[in-house]
Amino acid sequence: MLPSFFRLAAAALLSLAVAGCTSTASGNKVMANAPVSSSAGLMQPAAFAPTPTEATPYFISFRARNALSYGHTFVVFGKFDANGQVPYDATGTLVPSMTEVAGLHPASTSNVPYMIGHILPVPSETGASDGDTEKAYLLAEWTIPLTATQYSAISAYIHDLQDRSPVWNAVTYNCSSFVGDIARHMGFKTPSPLHLPETYITDLREMNT
Repeated sequence: MLPSFFRLAAAALLSLAVAGCTSTASGNKVMANAPVSSSAGLMQPAAFAPTPTEATPYFISFRARNALSYGHTFVVFGKFDANGQVPYDATGTLVPSMTEVAGLHPASTSNVPYMIGHILPVPSETGASDGDTEKAYLLAEWTIPLTATQYSAISAYIHDLQDRSPVWNAVTYNCSSFVGDIARHMGFKTPSPLHLPETYITDLREMNT
């Protein structure tokens, strides 16, 4: 059990981090099982648009989902289904043979590393976390079609970034910082990583479309 002074310090920094994540927009709340944002969908930003004659069977999707805390930001990338959509099965779960998930989070299901990570960097994982693959938990998304060449380059960058991201910290390098590195590599403008995940993805989409 954490000492009392450590718990108080963690709580104070947690409050500071959450306050820093809150945008100026009102009503920005993370609710369990919130529906997918109606503004989510396929968008083609000029900064990363293939020529009209190029096939785009692949995609990258910048996403935010709800959680018991203030949510999580991550990316899904892979191949569209036969209808040109992000592939889900009948239960609303991403098809694993057609998709990959990348996102930065503490390497534990315990709350202790998560609390410590608001003060000190803690070991991280960079794959899927609980809820990332389920459509029911999705709060916001921005999905971009990719050519085979673009997909090859971006997936290689993501895999390299996963290898280079050994720690997580709520303030200095969090899940939105990780996603922001991917977006900037693609030439996009990015918002502050201290925005709440839903706001971060919404702002990312609006800044680049």
